[in-house]
Amino acid sequence: MTQQHELTTQPIHRASVSKRMIQGGVIALVLILLFLSSGGWFSLKAKPEWGQLWMIRPLIIVPVAGTLGGMFYYFMDHLRYHGCWKKIVAIILSLFGYIVALWFGTVLGLAGVWWH
Repeated sequence: MTQQHELTTQPIHRASVSKRMIQGGVIALVLILLFLSSGGWFSLKAKPEWGQLWMIRPLIIVPVAGTLGGMFYYFMDHLRYHGCWKKIVAIILSLFGYIVALWFGTVLGLAGVWWH
């Protein structure tokens, strides 16, 4: 007789990828709304070459970049469970990756609309 052992592995990730992506997108949306409202969205001095719906581009691109940053944060999650220094490195890399994704999204969203 042979004994069969069924091994079950517990998932490392406590939150799903969709949850992290939604969190990243909401943070990015709030930040771009604050940025736009502080300097021109509600301004009556909008440049005519931008068009009437110029704010749609950054309101779409920046949250999409935030969701990609949230996905990067999720994929770096497995490093947080491998010890003290790897946890610190994973947190720093995750935050840096999210900030870079948010920065790229902001530049792409506002290029040609607000910045030249």
